[in-house]
Amino acid sequence: QVQLVESGGGLVQAGGSLRLSCTASGRTFSSNAMGWFRQAPGKEREFVAATKWNGGITRYADSVKGRFTISRDNAKKTVYLQMNSLKPEDTAVYYCAADSVAFRAVVPAREIDFASWGQGTQVTVSS
Repeated sequence: QVQLVESGGGLVQAGGSLRLSCTASGRTFSSNAMGWFRQAPGKEREFVAATKWNGGITRYADSVKGRFTISRDNAKKTVYLQMNSLKPEDTAVYYCAADSVAFRAVVPAREIDFASWGQGTQVTVSS
């Protein structure tokens, strides 16, 4: 099991940028895909982005394509989510998660594929 701690959330105006970080502790990180999800008030948690265990392939929700970038630094056991051109509808609690399977061939995007979750960090975008 890996422990995950997110940081970097906050309040930003529409059109602004934020960078979220998620640092892992424990043995598994570099062998597992990492993902970001978000949950807005009154809504179900949804997939945002994920990166393959080696960082070679990324996957995004249509709603954030072209605006968000996921990256990872395996040496630092950290995954990032760079969020640009933020919109009020991006307001949510953002969670990072670690894949339950090591060296998965594809980039997962379902909640069920992720076994470890952070506590979440709040992102609020004002109009």
